[in-house]
Amino acid sequence: MLEALSERLGAIFDRLANRGRLSESDVAEVLREVRIALLEADVALPVAKEFVTAIKEKAVGSDVFTSLSPAQTVIKLVYDELVELMGGAAARLTYSDTPPTVYVMVGLQGSGKTTQAGKLALRLKEQGRRTLLVAADVYRPAAIDQLKTLGKQIDLPVFDQGQGDPVKIARDGVAEARRLGIPTVIIDTAGRLQIDERLMAELESIKAAVKPTEILFVADAMTGQEAVNVAKTFNDRLGITGVILTKMDGDARGGAALSIHRMTGAPIKFVGTGEKVTALEQFYPDRLASRILGMGDVLTLIEKTQSVYSEQQAEDLAKKLRKSQFTLDDFLEQLRQVRKMGSMTDIMKMIPGLSKALPKDVNIDEKDVSKVEAIICSMTRRERDRPEILNGSRRKRIAVGSGTQVADVNRLVKQFESSRQMMKQFGGMKKGRFPKLPLGIGR
Repeated sequence: MLEALSERLGAIFDRLANRGRLSESDVAEVLREVRIALLEADVALPVAKEFVTAIKEKAVGSDVFTSLSPAQTVIKLVYDELVELMGGAAARLTYSDTPPTVYVMVGLQGSGKTTQAGKLALRLKEQGRRTLLVAADVYRPAAIDQLKTLGKQIDLPVFDQGQGDPVKIARDGVAEARRLGIPTVIIDTAGRLQIDERLMAELESIKAAVKPTEILFVADAMTGQEAVNVAKTFNDRLGITGVILTKMDGDARGGAALSIHRMTGAPIKFVGTGEKVTALEQFYPDRLASRILGMGDVLTLIEKTQSVYSEQQAEDLAKKLRKSQFTLDDFLEQLRQVRKMGSMTDIMKMIPGLSKALPKDVNIDEKDVSKVEAIICSMTRRERDRPEILNGSRRKRIAVGSGTQVADVNRLVKQFESSRQMMKQFGGMKKGRFPKLPLGIGR
């Protein structure tokens, strides 16, 4: 998502870096290109116009025309405006002073409301807030069963009354949570293929009946500008308090992420980044702006690492690296931990410097990663500890056992030593250079 915009802006700033001091016409030319890049990324026209105008006004009052590094000055202005465009600071959920806190999920059919309800409930559970899921979508076939399945998966209760009155179900669900002492309620409402009066009237009745703490609009980022238009309508009728963008791991142009806050005033609070029930992330405008401009996203990378790695594990690994005691067993463990964090290509692009150094078409094939795992698993314990003993016959046996070629085994063994130094290489990397990965991954 937004990769095309990132590449386009990167090319603009690379050309800018080759110039000396900038004139007003130079800045105007750059901003015209930025505006075109935004429009091509599906950003709403009014938003693109406001964005460029704001940067132009700031440029007049800055040192962009006298700076010795004008490209950096312009990039800083674009970065600041991107962050502001997407809401400035991260927006948190609000909680009611008198439990239960009630969140109503709204949006069109197919946007992923039911799935996001389950993801949000799990996120709250991990924070120590037990949640009751309420099945108020009585029109879509299997919607109630889907929510029950999600509830069972994350071990949280689901309240339903079958194909009854959605308003009554919502009201009774909140009453049940109050009776059971459950502090949070998430109500999954019905959607339509398109907005109609019956849908909006029903949602207005649910809002009046349960007086929700927040109304969260679920938008499919793949629908582009239509997501913005739909969000405006929902906001006008219901007063949405936050947005959850789904399918942010897709390949659409992504302009909705840059437009929806400016057009509705409602902050983006979460983004769905995959199919798994754990794939819901807090939305940070500054981090997305950093990734769009090719600066990496080290904070998100750290959070992902902490989710699969304990402090003790990290300390033990650091000791092994310092003492050159890092074995193929350790390497296999690291590989498995990294895979838990998501796409390895996306992870590499979060590393400052590496995000720009990687070729545009880089794509780490997960089959190659599985091949590395198979090769190491086909080794004996002694061979993993001391790869220097791997002679020709041993390598042939390992290749047969892992379903690979001897050349694959040779390549892994040859590159293993460099992988021990990978973190050091990341730290001292120069533009255009990045460490080799086993089996030619990323080449």
